[in-house]
Amino acid sequence: MTTSLKGILCMCLGVLFLALGDAVSKWLGEVHSPLQIIFFRTLVSLPLIALLAYFSGGLRKLRTARPRVHLLRGLIYTATMVCFVWGLTLMPLAEATAIAFVAPLFVTLLSVPLLGERIDPPVLIASLVGFVGVLIVVRPGGGAFQVGALTLLGAAVFYALLMITARRYGAREHLWAMVFYMTLVPFLLTTISLPWVWQTPQPWHWLGFLAAGVLGIGATAFITLAFRFAPAAIAAPFDYTAMLWAVLLGWWFWGELPDLWVWVGSALIMGSGLAIAYHDRRTTLKRRPTA
Repeated sequence: MTTSLKGILCMCLGVLFLALGDAVSKWLGEVHSPLQIIFFRTLVSLPLIALLAYFSGGLRKLRTARPRVHLLRGLIYTATMVCFVWGLTLMPLAEATAIAFVAPLFVTLLSVPLLGERIDPPVLIASLVGFVGVLIVVRPGGGAFQVGALTLLGAAVFYALLMITARRYGAREHLWAMVFYMTLVPFLLTTISLPWVWQTPQPWHWLGFLAAGVLGIGATAFITLAFRFAPAAIAAPFDYTAMLWAVLLGWWFWGELPDLWVWVGSALIMGSGLAIAYHDRRTTLKRRPTA
């Protein structure tokens, strides 16, 4: 098996874990507060992250000289998770997944004022097409659907900020330190909130909380491996297999079936993301020095 194929398989498996984790969180959100769901997800994730760090070089990988950066990233991650889990409870799973795909477009646009990067015209056009796709999926209107859509767009913005901070500081910090402290902050914040949001879980809910945490870490590990085995231009497009899993899980558990406009909007969002990835790949190849 080639390394690129390994990367593709890891990406597909990681995305499957993400979709399953989202489905579990949506199910738990029918009874429990997003803050309680996030508490248990991070409670399960933290020791697993420490364990992965230990076996990948020792707990010294968690040392950091930038606690303020990690605090900032943790606060952004908390906002991302709260908005996303809440949005999952307000919208069908497939529509929520489609809106989440807009996050890379926000990364592209926000990198201009926050990182001083320049957007090439093809990338700008692709980004605008992607946002048209979002409008088609959301179809602005009233009611809980609109609240859910705006909440998920907020999650996409926060996630984009998280990725931008990773781009800015990731080269100076070890991966597992970034992930550990990013997870520690929402754990501490949601722990404080528990007296106000606690709802005693049913026996089967405990399994859901455990599964959500394990699936989240599994997704992180496999997606990380995907980018180690394969170039980003090869591995990243398979992130969109999440839409297939979201449709299947939404139909299987909640009887949700996306209409034609959701598919049209999703196609525009995914097409714009692929176009940006292709452009970045070509730009990178052109900038490489030749022998």
